[in-house]
Amino acid sequence: MSRSADFYYIKRQWLFGVSMFFLVVSTGSLWAQKSQPHQVLATKISSTIVPDGILDEAIWQQASRIGDFYLNYPHDTAYANTQTEVMIAYDDQNLYLAFICYDPAPEKKFVAQSLRRDFDGGRTDFVTVYLDTYNDGQNGFSFGITPYGVQREAIITDGDNLLSDWDNKWYSGAKIYEDRWEAEMVIPFKSVRYKKNAKAWRVNFARIDQKTNEVSSWVPVPRNFGVQALAFTGELTWEYPLGVSTANVAVIPFVTSRMNQNVQEGEAAQYGFGAGADAKIALTPALNLDLTFNPDFSQVEVDQQVTNLDRFEIFFPERRQFFLENNDLFARFGFSRIRPFFSRRIGIARDTTTGLTVENPIFYGARLSGKLSSSLRVGAMNMQTGKNAGAGIEGQNYTVLAFQQKVFARSNIGVIFVNRQATSDSISEFRWQNNDFNRVIGIDYNLASADNRWRGKFFYHQALTPERLANQYAHASYVTYNDRHWNIAWNHEYVGENYRADVGFIPRGNHWRLEPWVGYLFYPKNSQVDRPLSINNHGPYLYTSTFWNTTGLLTDQVTELSYRVNFNNTASFSAGVSQQYIRLLADFDPSNSGGARLVAGSDYAFQRASVSYNSNNRAVFLWNASYSWGGFYNGELYSGSLGATYQIRPLGSVSLGFNYNRLALPEPYNSTELLLISPRVDFTFTRALFLAVFCQYNNQIDNINLNARLQWRFKPVSDLFLVYTENYFPETFDSKTRALVLKLTYWLSI
Repeated sequence: MSRSADFYYIKRQWLFGVSMFFLVVSTGSLWAQKSQPHQVLATKISSTIVPDGILDEAIWQQASRIGDFYLNYPHDTAYANTQTEVMIAYDDQNLYLAFICYDPAPEKKFVAQSLRRDFDGGRTDFVTVYLDTYNDGQNGFSFGITPYGVQREAIITDGDNLLSDWDNKWYSGAKIYEDRWEAEMVIPFKSVRYKKNAKAWRVNFARIDQKTNEVSSWVPVPRNFGVQALAFTGELTWEYPLGVSTANVAVIPFVTSRMNQNVQEGEAAQYGFGAGADAKIALTPALNLDLTFNPDFSQVEVDQQVTNLDRFEIFFPERRQFFLENNDLFARFGFSRIRPFFSRRIGIARDTTTGLTVENPIFYGARLSGKLSSSLRVGAMNMQTGKNAGAGIEGQNYTVLAFQQKVFARSNIGVIFVNRQATSDSISEFRWQNNDFNRVIGIDYNLASADNRWRGKFFYHQALTPERLANQYAHASYVTYNDRHWNIAWNHEYVGENYRADVGFIPRGNHWRLEPWVGYLFYPKNSQVDRPLSINNHGPYLYTSTFWNTTGLLTDQVTELSYRVNFNNTASFSAGVSQQYIRLLADFDPSNSGGARLVAGSDYAFQRASVSYNSNNRAVFLWNASYSWGGFYNGELYSGSLGATYQIRPLGSVSLGFNYNRLALPEPYNSTELLLISPRVDFTFTRALFLAVFCQYNNQIDNINLNARLQWRFKPVSDLFLVYTENYFPETFDSKTRALVLKLTYWLSI
């Protein structure tokens, strides 16, 4: 056996043994589910409730009432000073919730980011409900409301991850009094997914009261976890089992009108008109069919640009509404940088005549997702894109199948199949039988202990291609332990040299990786909550990451030691030093400016240091700053960023982002200064009329981008969008391209 093969074999066995050890140890805690003393009965009613925030209906005097919210922040050892009461009722169609939010500091103004829907929960006063409708501790729904009646809804995935881009129809109202504010919610059962004849759901209620700096919940949640964690829930029992609500079919047609002009090429303005529709069909209360025809994603917010000094592709999250519900069932397979499926690959393609990535029209999409039983989730998706012969783009069909079976208390095993199949070629407009395809099949084990301390993932994915090459697979293991003081994690990754996932996100192939880290937190016993710089917790953090290629050659290594301080007023500070090593496997220009390249095979060791600070996010004026300095390949890199936001509560905010990088390299390599400036105005005239203007100046791509979006939500989940985008030359401010889009969507319940 050769030296490299021997290294490969020993490391593989060692990694497998360590991974299995963590798996066995962590799985042992899955059986110790804590008892749940928190229970509440939902009373069934026959009368309807108007959600105006005025609790004058007789049912609220008779319904079950819960309170005694317990603190989660700034500490978790006492009941909240800012107390909340919740009342619950339901009928055949809706869940009704009422909140009484007592206000011990009426002299202070409420903290509100704006009147825009889906507000930032870290900068707003609100109450919220977390619904685990499947009782699996992993998937659920969240609905929240502010004192000003602004709504926020989200899907909960992986036990505590909130996806607030999800949108659905529900109703609410709020009213402010001298010593309290009150709110009502009406949540249609057809807006969530649940098991027919369910007798109980898991539930928790939380209050985020920024002006008194308290976060509290009905079921206590330890301070090292967020209150959205579904590991900590009580039981909501229905007076009578839930049946099936009325026919649950929603059709969402849209029409668009657009103008596009390439001013740089001297082209005349081009005008277009489009129409299409989405449909949501609930086949059962737990299983939903989503359809889209000729979709248009004009309302999607422009991506925030970043300065790119990396060798690898940058990730931008999915925001298109069609892909969001049950998105985790498809998108959470693998790791964040080893994804077998990434929905943003659908609807874009590379123009072979220009080399640019362009939009590619989607003809249709269909997705079936939900639960077949209390422990089995299923997902199936199929989408078809068109052929563009002039750009050298072939039509593609995308198919994804996913299954997820719950095991133990909160863990699950999942299987996924992803297929990209070309449906045209140089001869035929549509030809299914061709040899242009890429397929991935994989299995994931997702670990989540009952007490939420152990989390992890183990997976194996196999690619299938026409070439049938060796080493077309990837596998990994990740386990983390998190309690009040310790955060300890182990991660290993392997991506074979020929592993390819065309519909995935895998910026780096052909590697082994080890990534352990450990952190510890101290909690000062004499911390004074009312003192601005009083420390809530602080502690050291040691992180290391090492990459080898699959033959055992060391390519990258970083070891970082940092210290973090979190203040009671939500401000934070950190400082750290790192030692880095890089061996280039391909020629690379660190400036990304087209200059001389460092040659493949050369290696570099250097040190860096960094500091960062985030201000109190409850203040009217917010700011954050970071600075790092030190070596970078064969030169030096100085990087600084500054962000500032002034909040005009509750109407909106004005913000400015500033990012500066100075790269100094020896001759003949390019030194450069990179500047990214991004001012933004976000204004809400009412809870239904929003204006966002976002400008980005990026000298790395020599461009100024202006994006302005006016949104009128004239009915729930029904919108009129007016979006204007223009790109300019920074030196002269002459226009490059411009576009104007008018889009109308309407949610029609059938």
